[in-house]
Amino acid sequence: MDSGKVVHRRKPDIPAIRPRVSDGNQQIQEVGAKSLDLSKVIRLLEDPLTANLKERHLFVLKKLLKRSQTGFLLKDLTGITKVLNICAEKVKDHPEYLPTLCEAIQICRLPFLKEKASDELSYARDVIEFLSNMGCLMRVSDTDVRQQIVESVKSFYSCVAPKQLLDGPQPTSPGYRLQLLERSDLAQTLLLSMAAVENQPAIKLQLLQTLQILSSYSDTNCALMLNARGAETICLHMNEPDPSGQILFRSSEILWNLLERGSNEEVTAQLNSMECVLSLKEAFTHQLMSSVQRSDLQLRNDLLVITTLLAENPNSLLIESLFARHLVVLATFPELKSHNTLVRNLKLKFSNEDFKMKKLLLNLLVLMSKDLAALQLYKEERVTLALLTLVKPPADLSEHRSASRHWSSVQQEELQLQALATLATIAPLMPDQYMSCQGNTCMLLLLDWCVREDAYFGQGHSFHGTGGGGSKKAQMRLCIRVLRSVTSSGEDSVNQDLCDQGTINQLLGILMQMEASPDEEDVITLEIKTDIQLILSALCQSDMHRKDLFGSEGVEMTVHFLRKGADKFYSGLGHNKLILSTVDCVWSCIVGCYTTEDYFLAKEGPFLLLDLLSSGPRCMRCNILATLLELCDNLNTLSYILNWRDGGGQTAPRLLLQLWREEEEELKVSRTQHGGIADPQRPLLSLHQQEDTQPSCPANVPSAAVLELSENLRSKIYSIFCKLGFQDLPGLTTENYVTLSIVRRYLDFKVGEVWEEISRELSLEGVRPISPDEEALSTICKIAEDTARRVAAEQNSILEQQEKEDIGEEELMYTEIKSHWKQRELAAKSWDSYVSRTSNHEILKEVKAQREKYIESSRPKPNPEDAAVRPTEHFIGRVMSVESTDAQGPAGVKLRLARAAIKTAGQNEVGPTTQDPEYFSTVKD
Repeated sequence: MDSGKVVHRRKPDIPAIRPRVSDGNQQIQEVGAKSLDLSKVIRLLEDPLTANLKERHLFVLKKLLKRSQTGFLLKDLTGITKVLNICAEKVKDHPEYLPTLCEAIQICRLPFLKEKASDELSYARDVIEFLSNMGCLMRVSDTDVRQQIVESVKSFYSCVAPKQLLDGPQPTSPGYRLQLLERSDLAQTLLLSMAAVENQPAIKLQLLQTLQILSSYSDTNCALMLNARGAETICLHMNEPDPSGQILFRSSEILWNLLERGSNEEVTAQLNSMECVLSLKEAFTHQLMSSVQRSDLQLRNDLLVITTLLAENPNSLLIESLFARHLVVLATFPELKSHNTLVRNLKLKFSNEDFKMKKLLLNLLVLMSKDLAALQLYKEERVTLALLTLVKPPADLSEHRSASRHWSSVQQEELQLQALATLATIAPLMPDQYMSCQGNTCMLLLLDWCVREDAYFGQGHSFHGTGGGGSKKAQMRLCIRVLRSVTSSGEDSVNQDLCDQGTINQLLGILMQMEASPDEEDVITLEIKTDIQLILSALCQSDMHRKDLFGSEGVEMTVHFLRKGADKFYSGLGHNKLILSTVDCVWSCIVGCYTTEDYFLAKEGPFLLLDLLSSGPRCMRCNILATLLELCDNLNTLSYILNWRDGGGQTAPRLLLQLWREEEEELKVSRTQHGGIADPQRPLLSLHQQEDTQPSCPANVPSAAVLELSENLRSKIYSIFCKLGFQDLPGLTTENYVTLSIVRRYLDFKVGEVWEEISRELSLEGVRPISPDEEALSTICKIAEDTARRVAAEQNSILEQQEKEDIGEEELMYTEIKSHWKQRELAAKSWDSYVSRTSNHEILKEVKAQREKYIESSRPKPNPEDAAVRPTEHFIGRVMSVESTDAQGPAGVKLRLARAAIKTAGQNEVGPTTQDPEYFSTVKD
């Protein structure tokens, strides 16, 4: 302190015109003096010889704090930490140190000071240790000290920017201290000090406010608090006596912050203890019974949300703590009357907060249903009946107006939709309760109300009401979903009851009515159609009488949807699900019943399935092939399959073989360039099976060779060919015949593959079969390999024959080409000759002379002997008669002529001969 005075006295002696560098040296000397003063203060407080000089201590500390009124220097924080700790220890026996300690903590609210810009980085570790030490000062039991600590920490988050000083050290940047606070243990230490302030309600409330601030602005602070089991600590202390009524609110806000900024799994894991669940139960029950103001109702709902997050944990203790029973009773209120003390005197105001609580309770029913123990509570508290009461169609407006206290129409609609969604989850778990409450009848009545045209218009504001604004589409969607969930559970009593009430015809009518609607298809509409088809499939799958009820109307429906094809499969609206459910409807509702099958064939259903197989996506092929295979049991189906052609003229056998090759290409089966068998030892083995080096499978697990049957299309294609036959198939090429030779032997190859797998597993397990079995096993494997070699030879023969045919066709093609060129040459030569004749007279005369010569040489020469034997006769005509007709001119004269021979001079006379007259007419008959 004396050295500081010396520097102060010498300061006026410094000339005013001294350069600024000397001013900086002066500041360094002052800072050095302050640093020296701090070290002397610490030595004064710790030295055993001066440990009892209380007045001296207080004087020095007061002077030190007075010099630090603008904030602590960063480089002095290590020393200040020691001073604070010494004062905290002395406070136990000497309360006189309390004001000094409080004043020092109060100075901590001010920003730290830096001499150079690099001080923030250089003294970061000192700041972290200083902030951690501040939390440790909560060990001082004095109220003022603890209050100063929490107030100082809260001031760190003040939005007021630090003021820049005129000269000397400057304050650090606003976010500097907050960044280093996250690296310190301050948040954890303050959290752990909750147990120390149990008897100080005011300090406890301020501490909760501080923890709320710390958790609101930093994910790191939340993580640090969770590491100290902050969620559990807050939950266990939130029901302690609170004159202000703010502790529960602050505690819930901290839990919310931990959930939002921390790890949900960690928070729920810490809250999932019997003590925490009971604490939540106590807090919720208290708020339920005593809440009057809106803020209290909101706090009640916040606690219910935290409980909901806790219920998502499958190992939650809600049932063991009896908290679940309270929640189930509240979920059925006020629809059902109960003598439970929890709701006996409970009166809802049907306000917006009460409405939110009701929705949260319905959501809790879905979450808790994962625990089978909760189903017993649902049965005892008649949860199904309460839900069915909520889903009934809304009453007319007059009844709503006459009711004194009730949910509004908008609230009633949202609760109706959420109750339907809840029922879709719970009803399949409790089919007996669902049937005892006549759930099917209620759903069918609601469905009938949905398709009825009246003046009801849905609001569509809730999550479950999406897409249903201005209509009943949201109610229909969830009603159909409930029916789908209860039918898909396979409970025969539920399905039989639906069929007895005419559900099949009702659903078919609704489906076709929706299809005839001019409205554009959307996600909700497609989902409803898909669910209806799934319901029909579930109802008709195993009952022949129900397939008869499906009848021609159902066949018309499936054919209608099959004709749409798969063009919109990837539209994103749900057409993919609709077309898959249509194929499933054919399989479940048509196949197996001869009447519906024959009608389906008459409507060219197999053609539509093959069209879908040809043009549809790859993921649909398995279902379509399985359906076609089942249809092939009807012999009339085979002719349809063989007569089918696609747009390019491709036949069904050719399509199936193409699918076989694509499947093997995806499986990476070893094949030659032309699709033949490349490895006779592995004629069917995929690359995955070849690379699989896992040990042998357990007896209850199917092996890879067996499992492969259901994972690809080859077994289904082989089965269809077994129905069609392997001979006289239309439209096959050489490549198809090569593939067909493999398909024909598929079963033999698969049997050999299974035996090979058995042999390999025995070898892996070190088991040696007896000699006859080993010989039989070796023979079977060799037979399979020999079969593959014969098929490979057959494929080579097919390819050689095709090659010969190709060569013959090629030779014929070349012959035709030669003939064509020869004709062109002759035509060109003839044209040249014609041109030369017509353009050159000499050439024309030569050609004419040559032609006459050829004509003369081609005439036969007369034989004198023949002339003597048969002399030449000459004839002359004679008019025998003349007739007139009605025609004008020469055409009106009809003559009849006779001819007579004229003898030459050397001819012998012969008696007169009579010849038949020849008639000539100038008139056309």
